[in-house]
Amino acid sequence: MSRTFRSLSFVASNTVEAQASRDALIRIYGNTEPTSADVIVALGGDGFMLQTLHDTMNSGKLIYGMNRGSVGFLMNDFSVEGLPQRIEAAVENEFHPLRMTTQNADGSTSFALAINEVSVFRQSYQASKLRVIVDGRVRLEELICDGLMVATPVGSTAYNLSAHGPILPLEAPLLALTPVSAFRPRRWRGALLPDKVTVVVEVLESDKRPVNAVADHNEVKSVLRVEIAQSEDTTARILSDPGRSWSDRIIAEQFSD
Repeated sequence: MSRTFRSLSFVASNTVEAQASRDALIRIYGNTEPTSADVIVALGGDGFMLQTLHDTMNSGKLIYGMNRGSVGFLMNDFSVEGLPQRIEAAVENEFHPLRMTTQNADGSTSFALAINEVSVFRQSYQASKLRVIVDGRVRLEELICDGLMVATPVGSTAYNLSAHGPILPLEAPLLALTPVSAFRPRRWRGALLPDKVTVVVEVLESDKRPVNAVADHNEVKSVLRVEIAQSEDTTARILSDPGRSWSDRIIAEQFSD
């Protein structure tokens, strides 16, 4: 879908390559403060893109990323030439992150948002022991594992895939519930859930088997209970080149070696 815009803001990770690319683009196209720009151009890797999306949630800002990192799955290819035309022709993706709510061993409560996934992990040498509840119904009375995650379609090709979880098409109204090194039930490989469910993970034997919870890059230590649900009132917006849309990339990932 074609769009017009008046101003661009260039933001970059701290790497030498990303900063040099930002300087080169500013010399050609100028630069506007992020709060006033129509489109924010993020230069870096996937981690920097996630950071930029977190920083701009609910702002209405469109984010166009160009890869100046390593993997760059979330990014478009880098090029100095023709940037306004690329942005005008880009495909827009709008999505809601997950909201993580934790009850912690010290009596506090924590909140965080996740674009990729919410994960719980063992904190010590002993495997975690978890109870898994979906929409108020106990689905796993006891899961012994190194960890467990709830991944969005956006994050399904990230850590979820490394843990042998399923790849989800971006348009799929699904979440992937994926264990990390499940010991009991040994044959359980995870589940696909509607994206409107609420998943609760209760930590069993928390004194003996402490667990941490992570929403993207935000970690909470020594949690007792983790509630995970889609945040319907929070939105992030990203632009991708027509020949390199997120949907295309997710499909291609399923045929890669």
